[in-house]
Amino acid sequence: MDKINKTILELLQEDATLSVSELAERVGLSATPCWRRVQRLEEEGYIQRRVTLLDPVKLNVGVTVFVSIKTSQHNEKWFKNFASIVATIPQIVEFYRMSGETDYLLRVVVPDIKAFDMVYKRLIRDVELFDVSSSFAMEQIKYTTALPLDYA
Repeated sequence: MDKINKTILELLQEDATLSVSELAERVGLSATPCWRRVQRLEEEGYIQRRVTLLDPVKLNVGVTVFVSIKTSQHNEKWFKNFASIVATIPQIVEFYRMSGETDYLLRVVVPDIKAFDMVYKRLIRDVELFDVSSSFAMEQIKYTTALPLDYA
């Protein structure tokens, strides 16, 4: 991973719609070598996909809820069922298995408390959980999808 590749990744993280010629100009290459580098970064898995970030407030899902889940079941059958249920709930946009006191952490986006309650009721209806704790984000202070490239 050289400096040019890191710069390409940095620029694409900020704006994936940059044309190859714009990208090449910003990194000091001609279009063809720049395009080859982008293709190689994709082939090697550094670039997984290109997406469009949407405004959650305009889409009426501006409320973020972090849900901490503890379970008394730590077996593959339970986990597969839990993961399959979570996969079917579009309001759950992130899902992590954790270390420490919390077994799983979910990030849920909804328009309001009533909509979250529907997600909550669906979770507890379909999955046996030991403890569920929800925290509503009051303010988003930092949000980025850009990953640090210092360690690449």
